Amino acid sequence: MQENIFKTFGCRLNSFETEVMKSFVKEKGLRNVVILNTCAVTSEAERKAKREIQKLRNQNPNSFIIVTGCAAQLKPSFFQNIEAVNLVLGNAEKLSGVFWDKISKIKTDKKPPNNADFLSDIMSHSKLPSKNIKPSTTKTRAFIGIQNGCDHRCTFCIIPYARGNSRSLTPNQIKEQIEYLVSNGLKEVVLTGVDITSWGSDLVNPKKLGDLIEFILKSIPRLPRLRISSIDSVEADPKLIKLLCEEERLMPHLHLSLQSGDNLILKRMKRRHSREDAIEFCNTLKKARPEMTFSADLITGFPTEDQEMFEKTIEIIEECKIDWLHVFPFSPRPGTPAARMPQISRSLIETRAAKLRDISQSKLNRHLDLKIGSIQSILVEANLKGFTKDFSRVTFPQGSTIGEIVEMRIKSRHNNELYGLPIA
Repeated sequence: MQENIFKTFGCRLNSFETEVMKSFVKEKGLRNVVILNTCAVTSEAERKAKREIQKLRNQNPNSFIIVTGCAAQLKPSFFQNIEAVNLVLGNAEKLSGVFWDKISKIKTDKKPPNNADFLSDIMSHSKLPSKNIKPSTTKTRAFIGIQNGCDHRCTFCIIPYARGNSRSLTPNQIKEQIEYLVSNGLKEVVLTGVDITSWGSDLVNPKKLGDLIEFILKSIPRLPRLRISSIDSVEADPKLIKLLCEEERLMPHLHLSLQSGDNLILKRMKRRHSREDAIEFCNTLKKARPEMTFSADLITGFPTEDQEMFEKTIEIIEECKIDWLHVFPFSPRPGTPAARMPQISRSLIETRAAKLRDISQSKLNRHLDLKIGSIQSILVEANLKGFTKDFSRVTFPQGSTIGEIVEMRIKSRHNNELYGLPIA
């Protein structure tokens, strides 16, 4: 019988949610299902999903294809009208065991009786499901979705309408998941969400992300590594900043939701930080903890961005000491304010994106080259690969045990990866 297939697009939160869906599929005994967890950050992400659906249908003609994720939540009719799709599943429903029970009963049908039963208004949800969510049992690292949704309305972003308003798991719910993983030998947890610095604001007794990090580190001393995913630096509370500066078990890498280095563009994006805020945040952490590394999201070609504004974005890469970039050529999303602003040409957007990618590659090369000859603690993952504390990827020869943290001497760099040898 055909094995189940899972395809994930987009963010780390999607990666976590795919693991949750895997646990439901296994628990319900489902077979011969194909699940695509889609992204809606750009129009190209949606087109890529459509191409993948058709490819998977051609390869698996008798499978039951389920499409979920942000693109599916935003455009359910678009995916329902694709002949290859059997079911469109909402972002809330994909995390609920109740709906996986329903799927187990209709999965042999070409289409369910009423697809609307499997997709609700995401804005109507005020809490995250806490029961039946079983995180990955990997022996290396795993994502934990501590928060979902977003209360902000950046002018370029459609994601709040796909994810709903900000909702948080409680500290004890998060602790329970992490303890389950640690008891299975896991060495690293990555906290993720749509806007994780807003974690805790909706709880009965509101808390800050720094409170959660402190609680996890104190209550789970057996967890060697804790990592934070994408962060909005201006919303980092004082306790979180102090922990990032001082706590060795909190890994020295942050992915910044930076987007631009020009203040007027940031204002038009309706971001909550200035370039000065970002620079001060990065310099504070780098001064206290020199091993801290930064990666960042940058959007180029935002409406009205002129050459001087673009140069400001280039400058902030150096001023924030960013080591590599995720570059997003601006893509207008229907229904967002930015889509109604004066657009710049596609060719200019692509030219600027290419320049930022070149800068990113140069910065990454330098970052990796500086590690040659050093001794690094590597979390060993499958396929002879692993990560340093600052999230640099390392390959190594056979012999290391998956899930162990091994001291290695870095011998060389090959493209975007380091090569290390275990220290005897």
